[in-house]
Amino acid sequence: MLHLPFPLVSRLPDVGTTIFTTMSRLAQECGAINLSQGFPDFSADDALFERVAHWMRSGHNQYAPMAGVAALRDAIAAKVSGLYGADYDPEHEITVTAGATQALFTAVAALVHPGDEVIVFEPVYDSYVPAIQLQGGVVRRARLSAPDYRPDWDAVRQLVSPRTRMIMINTPHNPSGSVWTASDLQALAALTRDTGIVVVADEVYEHIVFDGVRHESAALYPELAARSVIVSSFGKTFHVTGWKVGYVLAPRALMAEFRKVHQFNVFTVNTPVQLALADYMEDPARYGGLAAFYQAKRDFFREGLAGTGFELLPCAGTYFQTVRYGAISDVADVDFVDWLTRRVGVAAIPLSAFFGDARDEKVIRFCFAKRDETLEAAFERLRRFC
Repeated sequence: MLHLPFPLVSRLPDVGTTIFTTMSRLAQECGAINLSQGFPDFSADDALFERVAHWMRSGHNQYAPMAGVAALRDAIAAKVSGLYGADYDPEHEITVTAGATQALFTAVAALVHPGDEVIVFEPVYDSYVPAIQLQGGVVRRARLSAPDYRPDWDAVRQLVSPRTRMIMINTPHNPSGSVWTASDLQALAALTRDTGIVVVADEVYEHIVFDGVRHESAALYPELAARSVIVSSFGKTFHVTGWKVGYVLAPRALMAEFRKVHQFNVFTVNTPVQLALADYMEDPARYGGLAAFYQAKRDFFREGLAGTGFELLPCAGTYFQTVRYGAISDVADVDFVDWLTRRVGVAAIPLSAFFGDARDEKVIRFCFAKRDETLEAAFERLRRFC
């Protein structure tokens, strides 16, 4: 064991390996079907790969501009204008990032000062809180509860103080699959009106909203857009999570601060992939059809679990399905997913991992962004034991 000749004081003493890494590793060790970590097991469109190869072979393999390739920023601006009626200046208000997690971290690093309070909604995606803590920020938690995981705006209002600097929202919501409504965004706008609060809106599942419901982007509401850093992900949209490419929208003053940090923690993002994405986005159907694609998978997954003891909770968006398992077992959720992986051969995520106090509501999360044959194999195992 290495012994350092000086004391090492961790900046994140309570942080270990993420639950996603832990469960994916366990699934691999046990030969289990991995419905835990959120990534597809199917390929993207060959046309996208061909465009990447084209730009690589054409010699576009050196640094892109710090803010991103101009053609991709233009394509993003056109998409956002078409969907949300919001006009962002590609030169000063759009930045391409190395995935959404980097974008979220950079936004917090750029805008949160020591002692600032940041409100998050839990169950909360695991990267938010460490990012806040690393900047010396203070985390304030608003509770979303099963089964519908809706925000309680009266409770949120009680968390706001003169030190509140930021509110981080996530819709469609990971892990619950809930989707915020127009009234939620209007409540947020009212709550932040005449304050110095910045909103960070994690909208990486913006195109995966079901049953004909519109995604309520912060960009749809001018009052909110004026104080928001909006984050999205090409990885989620085009089934290429391993490419780690996303983007940020923000008004010029906020984006200037964002880019000050971005240029030093990433600087720039994969050039040929950016150019390929710009080409691929010329056809809006390539992202406009995503909701129907995943709604079919959601319905297939819910039908497949109908013969089990799982209680299906609402799923209005994302590619995650949460379920209660109380009719199957009364053990803690971390123990249940361990049993599920080792004994049943299907890996899932315990929702307690998304709560600061490890709150256990006997709820777990499955990812249904898988081929039908993968899901069928999982159904067969789950029906046998659950």
